[in-house]
Amino acid sequence: MKPTEPPELVALRSFAAALALRDALVALTGLPASFALKWPNDVLLNGGKLAGILLESAGLGGANPVLCIGIGVNLIAAPDASLVEPGATPPVSLLAETGLRVTPEAFLKSLARTYAAWETIFQTQGFAPLRAAWLAHAARLGEPIRARTGTTTRDGVFETIDASGNLILRMTNGPVAIPAAEVFF
Repeated sequence: MKPTEPPELVALRSFAAALALRDALVALTGLPASFALKWPNDVLLNGGKLAGILLESAGLGGANPVLCIGIGVNLIAAPDASLVEPGATPPVSLLAETGLRVTPEAFLKSLARTYAAWETIFQTQGFAPLRAAWLAHAARLGEPIRARTGTTTRDGVFETIDASGNLILRMTNGPVAIPAAEVFF
């Protein structure tokens, strides 16, 4: 993509991608209750990590901005759960969890349609509707979580995400806005 918004708004497309992923998966499986969104950029299936999103950009705010949205989905197989660090969300595959075999082509067709819909909403209405929809499908909202940034680990209750997409963690000394972290349940 060639986004024209400021970098802080461009980054909010990770929420559009997460919502599009969830919608595509629901359309293909008919299992809406099985999918949840893990802040900041994962899609869970039955509590396991099915998909992840990574945004890469260059030249934002300049003459030739570029944004690439990378999405990885475990359609057929998942990495061995013993290879992830303790406390991390175990990986799962769509096939193992649902018994459904979805081809990459079928998945991409569904994802392209759902991403186009969320991108249109983002461009015409801003982040607020994405935020509301994302929160409606958020994993562990209102529950204790752990957020780790570098060497800092914070334990608290996942309260919400704010208008900038930050995780709001309610701690004993009040709410803390966290712009980026690894989240553990």
